Amino acid sequence: MTVRLPLVGLIGDMRMLDGMPYHTVGDKYARAVIQAMDAVPVLIPALGGNEIGQHALHNFDGLIFTGSLSNVHPSRYGAEPSQAAEPYDMDRDQLAFPLIDAAINSGIPSLFICRGFQELNVALGGSLVPEVHALPGRMDHRRPKVPDITAQYLPSHRVTLTPGGMLQTLLKSETAMVNSLHYQAVDRRAARLLVEAVADDGTVEAGRVAEAPGFALGMQWHPEYDAMGDAVSRQIFSAYRKALHDFACR
Repeated sequence: MTVRLPLVGLIGDMRMLDGMPYHTVGDKYARAVIQAMDAVPVLIPALGGNEIGQHALHNFDGLIFTGSLSNVHPSRYGAEPSQAAEPYDMDRDQLAFPLIDAAINSGIPSLFICRGFQELNVALGGSLVPEVHALPGRMDHRRPKVPDITAQYLPSHRVTLTPGGMLQTLLKSETAMVNSLHYQAVDRRAARLLVEAVADDGTVEAGRVAEAPGFALGMQWHPEYDAMGDAVSRQIFSAYRKALHDFACR
């Protein structure tokens, strides 16, 4: 008897390559789904609208709102566009925002990574700061300027975990070391976004959705790069895997 593996939808980006539009998703997300979740990754193209979102909810057992080189358009949180907040991907915005609301309400297990975490805060009513490193007293959270990709994704700073929170319970620790490859960050935190981790400079690094009927956790760092080797990543994906398989068996 063939066992049906859960399907995990990966939110895609719209990219222009050689003058042609392409729907893309990072290899590391697909590999993490296969290796850490015993599931099948499927790209959801950034074609926008509620219709594709409804099909995604009906056909997938889980969703990952991936990181991206692009950023949420500032109009989504009541700010003016600026060069500091570029580049944008409004096709992805049109897909992701309706899908976030629908996914949370339906209880489908959802993981929000980097841009995905920023999308979550904005979808819940929060806002973003375009360049967190430019604020007084903040660290430089941007991608390390080293040529080796693996070195870029090594843990680079500490986060303090909220006592009694999901991550603190999973990791059984007060702190964790995480990587850092972002320049935007949470500014005004949405009321429903419960803080799960904070960097030493006060930057909100992780959160979950209050009163969500299903798994709805996001983080500013990238657990997908070393999903099996890094202890923090392994615990996060283990919890998501359980929620995913439980949902698929309903």
